[in-house]
Amino acid sequence: MTPRTRWVVAEPDPAAVAALVRAVGVPELTAVCLVNRGVTTAEAAAAYLEPRLKSLADPFGLPDMGVAVDRLFRSRDTGEHVVVFGDYDVDGVTSTALLTEVLVALGWKVSQYLPHRRDEGYGLTQAGVENCLARFPANLVLAVDCGSTAVSQIAWLAARGVDVVVLDHHQTSDPLPAAVAVVNPQRSAVPEPFCSAGLAFKLAHAVVKRGRELGIAGFETFNLKPLLDLVALGTVADLVPLTGENRILVQAGLERLGVTPRPGLVALKEVSRTRNPVRVHEVAFQLGPRLNAAGRLETAEDALRLLLSTQPAEARHLAESLDASNRERQEVEKRMAAEAVARVRDRFDPARDHVIVEGDASWHIGVVGIVASRVLREFHRPTIILGGDGELWRGSGRSVTGFDLAAALRDCADLLAKHGGHAMAAGLSLAPARVAEFRERLNRLAVERLAATDLLPEVRVDAVCELRRIDLDVVATLRRLEPFGMGNPPVHLAFPGVTHARPPQRLKDQHWKFWLTDGGTPVETVWWGAGDREVPQGRFDVAAVPEEGEFGGRRYLQLRLLDWRVPGAV
Repeated sequence: MTPRTRWVVAEPDPAAVAALVRAVGVPELTAVCLVNRGVTTAEAAAAYLEPRLKSLADPFGLPDMGVAVDRLFRSRDTGEHVVVFGDYDVDGVTSTALLTEVLVALGWKVSQYLPHRRDEGYGLTQAGVENCLARFPANLVLAVDCGSTAVSQIAWLAARGVDVVVLDHHQTSDPLPAAVAVVNPQRSAVPEPFCSAGLAFKLAHAVVKRGRELGIAGFETFNLKPLLDLVALGTVADLVPLTGENRILVQAGLERLGVTPRPGLVALKEVSRTRNPVRVHEVAFQLGPRLNAAGRLETAEDALRLLLSTQPAEARHLAESLDASNRERQEVEKRMAAEAVARVRDRFDPARDHVIVEGDASWHIGVVGIVASRVLREFHRPTIILGGDGELWRGSGRSVTGFDLAAALRDCADLLAKHGGHAMAAGLSLAPARVAEFRERLNRLAVERLAATDLLPEVRVDAVCELRRIDLDVVATLRRLEPFGMGNPPVHLAFPGVTHARPPQRLKDQHWKFWLTDGGTPVETVWWGAGDREVPQGRFDVAAVPEEGEFGGRRYLQLRLLDWRVPGAV
């Protein structure tokens, strides 16, 4: 049987596991998972299992933070007008809302500007800064979630007497823009992987801390904790690792989302039918997409207005509008994804096609990244999807482990009008006449850089154990490792030698329900999105996430199946 996937079973240090069991008192399985996540000392484990806000580092440890705070206080003292120039995704909108709320409450004159995705593009584009100044004559621009490579635009602003403070987490240019300050963790010796919402909270913390040191009225009593709902939204939606300080911020932010009095989020939870407790899943699949929807299709102004709204009636209207935009976005995405998958499937050759590049002048540039993710999941190849944008097509790419997409785009720079991003996600623009040549070169690079095993979907397994040893108490213990998300995945366990206790049941043509056993009590197991994949027979091994199910007030153990394979390989 040809393998469909590649299982990677972690092999933690038994001595480190035993030491954690003795020092922290956690079960061995939990200790194994901690060690797999790089948590190997008693001190680190205690901090990991009990994340506390007081453990956050001094915000002034970030590059240029002191300079940025000094410039902000000078604008407050002189009554200058500050414009927060954000971005149209959830991270950009939440960080813009957070800084607006803090600065206005503490005495600054503040306006906000969000660029239009289609008309102005991402970040401090020339069109964006010109339109911003025409709308809001300002002395200081606080560029949030953008600006780290805007050399010419920041020079243009400086020539007109406008200072710029950059607060961003994306890759920087060399040389840096001539801003007053570039607060970017990428400039640190050991970068903390903040998103801009996390950086906005760090800047707010630094501002409040400086105001308290100066003895300014109102700063001593200002409470930062109500801002954490925005931080959790931006951090989860931006898919940054939920490790280190991000994990602390998101843990506290999710708790805040459950009780937030913010009218906009109360209304958004209602229209999206988000129930408490709010976890990463609810942010990623219910709240985040609705905040993102307007900016994907047109402008993110409604999302920003929603977060800043103080009136329940207005908030409800805006939330319903965003919900409608999300349904429209889903229809556009569904249609584009179906077209893209069908095109790829018609000519896909797994031996030849190491990278997928598809584009169409009619495809909406606001959802190319989502569609790229869908195509990647279908074919497990680095994927770039391009949409029409005038003379140039604009695209977004997603990659697989082992293929640095940003580096590959740099090696294709002579074919591209613009590019940038990270190893696993990047953006670009190019002339449609160069798409075929671009596809060919990317594939040549992938042949050089990808091993055959890299082209098999990876299933990472934390530990191998007997199914009969898992119960709800074990699930509760493993949930101490939450919040699960990017960089801190749910616990994946391998259960060898299981069989069907009852015949499998088909659910809505796309899913399966099994009842699995290794000799103990059968465990209900759901295989979501199985489609037409082969159902295991006889005795087999499964990789699954143990979870708590609930129906009619009854709690029970349930497995979420990730993959199965023939026995004896685990």
